[in-house]
Amino acid sequence: MPAGKPKTARFYALLSIGAAVSTIALKFGAYKLTGSIGLFSDALESFVNLATALATLGAVTWASKPADANYSFGYSKAEYLSSALEGVMILIAAISICIAAADRILHPQPIEQAGWGILISVIAALINGRVAIALLRAGKRLRSIALRSDGRHLLTDVWTSGGIVLGLIAASLTGWQILDPAMAVLVALNILREGLHVLQETTAGLLDAALPKKEQMVIKKVLRRYQNTGVYFQNLRTRLAGSQRFVSVNILVPGEWSVEQGHYFCDVIEIAIANALPGTHTTTHLEPLKSSN
Repeated sequence: MPAGKPKTARFYALLSIGAAVSTIALKFGAYKLTGSIGLFSDALESFVNLATALATLGAVTWASKPADANYSFGYSKAEYLSSALEGVMILIAAISICIAAADRILHPQPIEQAGWGILISVIAALINGRVAIALLRAGKRLRSIALRSDGRHLLTDVWTSGGIVLGLIAASLTGWQILDPAMAVLVALNILREGLHVLQETTAGLLDAALPKKEQMVIKKVLRRYQNTGVYFQNLRTRLAGSQRFVSVNILVPGEWSVEQGHYFCDVIEIAIANALPGTHTTTHLEPLKSSN
């Protein structure tokens, strides 16, 4: 990619796939060396990372398609399919980790070569941390829920690895093997919380939740600039669909205005909102103000 050219959502999805593949190899290697159920749970989550990264790649590719006759509002909501899948897979991973940890609590096993396991786990966490930050920044810049969900999941993976390493160190130092699966359970609960958060945000998007209050205030500020011209605004509605913002508003203009003058004013409003919030699609409905006579 040429230097200076902004990287696309697809680039970051591929970056996430690369991180998932590398950390799967590292974490399973650490598990094989140590026999730690905590490291096993960490490795299992990396498989979730890979699956969701592949889903993210498909979603951002699909969402980037232009609107057509069948989907006149575009394909931006395709990203919600990825985030929904990610939320479900996170929940499945959390349940799987709890099942594995319960068996290890009932049947404790000694941990071997803990030092190597810790070192490998730290390297994997550093990879995930760097990629997570890149995804979160890109998700904010590109307004991509798929990249944001993937980034938050990877960041959760970093904290997961940190907790696993602490449990591994504690178990090695104290000889209390139960600390390893106990930490795995705590990690699973943290993963469960993240999965529920992802599903909550996905549901809000699918149900056409309004734009954040901060962005609504920007729109209202734009409208207020034009109210001193004898124009009034009613029924402001907003919604978010993936990376796209949609706004609709009724514009009441003086009855003596011509149709041409009214539509020109509507164009001015739509352009002003798009300048204030790039990527916003505004639909205006023109109505005449009723005379007081």
